[in-house]
Amino acid sequence: MIQRVQTLYLATLIILLSMVTFGSTLFSFVNEASRFEFSSYGIVEYSELNNEIIDSQTFPFFIGTISLILIAFITLMSFKNLDRQFKLGRMVFYIYFIMLISVIVLATFGDSMLDVETNRREMGLGFFLFSAGFPFSFLANTGIKRDRALLNSLDRLR
Repeated sequence: MIQRVQTLYLATLIILLSMVTFGSTLFSFVNEASRFEFSSYGIVEYSELNNEIIDSQTFPFFIGTISLILIAFITLMSFKNLDRQFKLGRMVFYIYFIMLISVIVLATFGDSMLDVETNRREMGLGFFLFSAGFPFSFLANTGIKRDRALLNSLDRLR
């Protein structure tokens, strides 16, 4: 299991997603009076003057990241059944793609949803970690597909 390349890719994906899940800021909107930070737990509004919390709204993004971590872990552990691993790997890729598109849309148009005028947008560490995990899901699928093709060619030789 460890000698396969998709194990390393899926383990890296799980580590990156867990770092995003446990509180790193995805992006923030800043204006003169306040700062809105979006993390996987919701949107928190901070005062720019004394950095105290003004308002917080929960947003269940962490449910999606935790479910993606669990599906990636199940994909990692189903190394004996390559067909199931391939289906689960594709599912991880497509769910991750949908979540990445939604985060990019929220980062682009989120200030209009909050009804505030923003001076600037700041991307946090969580955004870059979340974006960096997407190629690893693609590479894991490529490794699973390569192993599946190798086993199918060995079955033809028998």
